Amino acid sequence: MKKLCLAVLVAGLFAACQKAPVRYTQQSAEIDAVKAMYDAYLAKDWEKFQTYYAADAKIFWNKMESDPQTLQELIAQEKESLEELTTYSQEHLSFEMVLDDEGETWVNYWGIWRSTLKMNGKSYETPIHETFQFIDGKIIKEYGYWDSSKFAMAEMEHKMRTDSTMMMPSN
Repeated sequence: MKKLCLAVLVAGLFAACQKAPVRYTQQSAEIDAVKAMYDAYLAKDWEKFQTYYAADAKIFWNKMESDPQTLQELIAQEKESLEELTTYSQEHLSFEMVLDDEGETWVNYWGIWRSTLKMNGKSYETPIHETFQFIDGKIIKEYGYWDSSKFAMAEMEHKMRTDSTMMMPSN
């Protein structure tokens, strides 16, 4: 009986020492990949930027899941969007990697996007949140959320000022 109890105790200790998968961390290869992807984005290094994504990645920047964007569509959009800015940068506030209950690996990100629009010379700060799903070290899904209304308003005001057929209300 003592041998049986000892065997159960040893088995219990052995099982307790088994390394469980990390469910939450703020340091991981996936977080490092997101940081490097942001560096490539800010440098407009589109070749390097796309190496962090799976070929069939689906991107949802302020979009519903029924309306995904491809990586190539995103790059084309961003090449155009960044041309509208005189300056831009990103302040990283927080990163976390989570292994969810379904075994999916996600990196969550919170930051501040700073930019100056060419059309009006105004600078803006925009809080952003993005989350990335990884499989085999590549981003396969990305969701991004931020308030872009101030940029839309600036564009509308600029068009109203420059379009002689539109009347700008006086204040």
